[in-house]
Amino acid sequence: MNSYFDSPIFVTDGSRIVREIATLADAIEFLDSWPDAQRDIIYETAWRTCCEVFDGHKPLSVAHAAFDGFARKAKILEDSASVMPWIMNAKSGGGLMTA
Repeated sequence: MNSYFDSPIFVTDGSRIVREIATLADAIEFLDSWPDAQRDIIYETAWRTCCEVFDGHKPLSVAHAAFDGFARKAKILEDSASVMPWIMNAKSGGGLMTA
């Protein structure tokens, strides 16, 4: 199941790289890689909720809200208004210069 959220959630990972969480699969993958030492009740709730959505027991919007709440509490949430213009203006080619 790779259901897209109505709007992506942008988070900063441990290396300060901004990641776009656009799907349920993205959210589960991010949560799965979260360090064990930093897992708390908010993490556990987000994880459990995403799994319940994956299993079809809850709507996708519930997973979006749970992951957003987790990201806010963990202080890794990035403002989409500041990230989106940068993404929209990115050029293809990976930043390589042509000769």
